Amino acid sequence: MAIQDIYPTALRLLGRPVLVVGGGPVAARRAKGLLDAGARVTVVAPVASAALQELADAGLLTWEQRPYRPEDVDGVWFVQTATGDSAVDTQVSADAEAQRIWCVNASDHEASAAWTPAVAVVDDVHIAVNAGGDPRRAMALRDAVATALETGDLPLRRRRAHRGSVALVGGGPGDTGLITVRGRRLLGQADVVVADRLGPRELLNELAPDVRVIEVGKTPGHHPVPQAEINRILVAEAQQGNRVVRLKGGDPYVLGRGGEEAEYCRHHGVEVEVVSGVTSAISVPAAAGIPVTHRGLAKGFSVVTGHEELSEVPARADHTVVLLMGVGQLRESASALGKAGLPLDTPVGIVENGYLPNQRVTIGTLGSIADQAEATGVANPAVIVIGDVVRVSPFAPSHFKTADYSTTTPNQPRTTASTNPRTTRVLTP
Repeated sequence: MAIQDIYPTALRLLGRPVLVVGGGPVAARRAKGLLDAGARVTVVAPVASAALQELADAGLLTWEQRPYRPEDVDGVWFVQTATGDSAVDTQVSADAEAQRIWCVNASDHEASAAWTPAVAVVDDVHIAVNAGGDPRRAMALRDAVATALETGDLPLRRRRAHRGSVALVGGGPGDTGLITVRGRRLLGQADVVVADRLGPRELLNELAPDVRVIEVGKTPGHHPVPQAEINRILVAEAQQGNRVVRLKGGDPYVLGRGGEEAEYCRHHGVEVEVVSGVTSAISVPAAAGIPVTHRGLAKGFSVVTGHEELSEVPARADHTVVLLMGVGQLRESASALGKAGLPLDTPVGIVENGYLPNQRVTIGTLGSIADQAEATGVANPAVIVIGDVVRVSPFAPSHFKTADYSTTTPNQPRTTASTNPRTTRVLTP
């Protein structure tokens, strides 16, 4: 049988009787797939594998512990034979053919009236691949298509009317490779994207032409679309039957007001999903080689905005402080931490545009960093890291090194050369 002889279709077997002849691993896999489709499965085999016995013991299928008989095909809708004995499989296939019942013959795909494709399910999309009777080739193709759907490289977007919903998607710090697989998939399904100024903006260029993008981005001190209006947009678009993705930078629940948006959606009866993202509070320091915790230097960290009162933050160099949106009040924040007892020689690192081509790192101390930032025009988006962990960064000067900063090479001299070609400048005191 040539591949051109195949007419692809899908069987709906819910509640319908089917027959599996054989008790080995292939028969077990096919029986499991038929059960997943809702079929009433009977297995005929003198001996059954442990997997089949477990299904029978659980009452999920009926196992007839005996050899096959021609009358076994009477009244069934579909037959799968996989005995490993070509003579038995051929007999089963012939008996099914005589009664015009579709039968898959695992022993001889060329003589089989039907083929079982390699199948994967992504959301409510079923992928079925036949590859000229080559099951390994079919599985490889199936996996490739499933991966492309999972990652959003192929469109999963519905085209018929459906119930509207909202997904709050954390897009990470801006690099398109740092959005989660789930977030990327939902973006590929969206009818409407409500986008922030930060996050993986390049992904918007990959959307279908008829996907609407509503810009609601904010900058420090400038909120052209108030939060109340953003909430209203999300609900209004979903109530019109649209799949809405709220694409946010970082994580929607880390200083991103995602909790307010989710609560508003639920209050108005709109289904909402929250997809965590790679928060810039941790990932952007990492882009400059700064861990927020490090053995021997810091066991904990606090994340605050530059607008928050810092009096409750531990004023110790071994407790990392991460400031988001803190450039505008950097001098005041440094002064507040100094007055709280944090030494003025505590290392401070500022990472602008983390993971982007124009990333820039500025390293100084609590006492010098405000002057450095003003002199060089440091601007948002930026993450500020305060604490001894800054000493670990490859961009830190050699005199920042301490004897206990490393658990592997505590006495090796520090290099100040950049290992990140995208970092355009390193500033130190």
